[in-house]
Amino acid sequence: LLVRYGGGAVAPTATVVGTPVPRKPIEAAASLAAQISGIPIDLDMAVSALQTVGCDVAVQGENVAATPPPWRNDLTDPYDLVEEVIRIVGYDKVPSVVPAAPAGRGLSRAQRLRRRVSRAVAAAGYAEVWSYPFVSADDLSRLGVFGDDSRRTAVRIANPLSDEQPLLRTTLLPGLLRTLAMNVGRAQSDVALFEMGSVFLPEPDGPGQAPELGVDRRPTVEELKQLAATLPRQPLHLGAVLSGLRTPASWWGDERSSCWADAVELCRELGRGLGVPVEVVAGQRAPWHPGRCALIAVSEAVIGAAGELHPRVCTAFGVPARTSAVEIDLTVLLSHAVDIVPTPSLSAYPIGKEDVALVVNSDIPAADVAAALQAGAGDLLESLRLFDVYDGEQVASGKKSLAFSLRFRALDHTLSDAEIKAARDGAVQAAADQVGASLRAFRAQ
Repeated sequence: LLVRYGGGAVAPTATVVGTPVPRKPIEAAASLAAQISGIPIDLDMAVSALQTVGCDVAVQGENVAATPPPWRNDLTDPYDLVEEVIRIVGYDKVPSVVPAAPAGRGLSRAQRLRRRVSRAVAAAGYAEVWSYPFVSADDLSRLGVFGDDSRRTAVRIANPLSDEQPLLRTTLLPGLLRTLAMNVGRAQSDVALFEMGSVFLPEPDGPGQAPELGVDRRPTVEELKQLAATLPRQPLHLGAVLSGLRTPASWWGDERSSCWADAVELCRELGRGLGVPVEVVAGQRAPWHPGRCALIAVSEAVIGAAGELHPRVCTAFGVPARTSAVEIDLTVLLSHAVDIVPTPSLSAYPIGKEDVALVVNSDIPAADVAAALQAGAGDLLESLRLFDVYDGEQVASGKKSLAFSLRFRALDHTLSDAEIKAARDGAVQAAADQVGASLRAFRAQ
């Protein structure tokens, strides 16, 4: 075209600048493609596929030497050749083989314990939900978490999914309350929800400087420790919320609304299922209502709280009034769990029944009175149950009457009246010494 239309002329010589770098042949076993893919690829198929992509192939016994074309700089090792062969033969011909599961493994102890927890909470009537681990500063304010509360210190995400929730959660309650409000807005007013998930608690001094690790080698143990030290603590928590009716009305009885006692009982149920003695003590913590909040402790260490939410919190999240909630540190609770919960011993001998009504100050929790009775009753006490609370005219102002049902039984003999009386008197005396309780004197009508 240049000669015909542009007035050019063809010179008798050519100028060559530089020489192409010769490609070295890549040697590979002829059976390598078959071993990697599981497809029966013989020598002829492998050679034909490599020639299709432009390689010069020489067969050397059980091996092939393929020289890539100059435009295929990506072919540098035997496995690149294998990929080309399988691509030409067809990925659809690669068989699907399910690997055999190794024997003798199964669930780890932590996995077994988490499943026990989720089954116990589900058996108590709660439905499991999962929520996003992102919150905002406004969520914490609506919970009443202010000032120097450790939950107020949260990790801020550099590129959050939503600018409205740029923080990693330090509590499970915002997500649970949003889910509860969504269910109530869809006319599901009788709801009990729970969630197990991690919370992110940065160290008070702030994260350290993370080491810059290369990709040319595996990080050393020390480098991994330095990297882990810059991350926030991520304990596993369990949270639950419930509102509406706990028991609907039917032919067997009246309806019963859920209350703070159901939230506290869930913690006790978890303790029984894991074989861990759970202590319930009165306390105050946001976002719970003062006077209707119980702190949950294990081995005298507080691991969470349960009770009725503060009215302002219910209004802020748009959930029904008197909604109850639970949140506990499941990591600590599981660290005290036993693998096998011992079964109770059963006795074939008759039971001894005693009821006591004790007058105590109004500010003394019933759990403290029950603990004193149990400590004083000794090993013969089989069960203890609070069945009545009275603060009417027959008790003094600032006092309340707590009526307990005590059941005594021995494993090896029938209890005598003297043994039952001694155990009962010991329980009452312990309650008098520890919480200042006195037997209630009933007035004649």
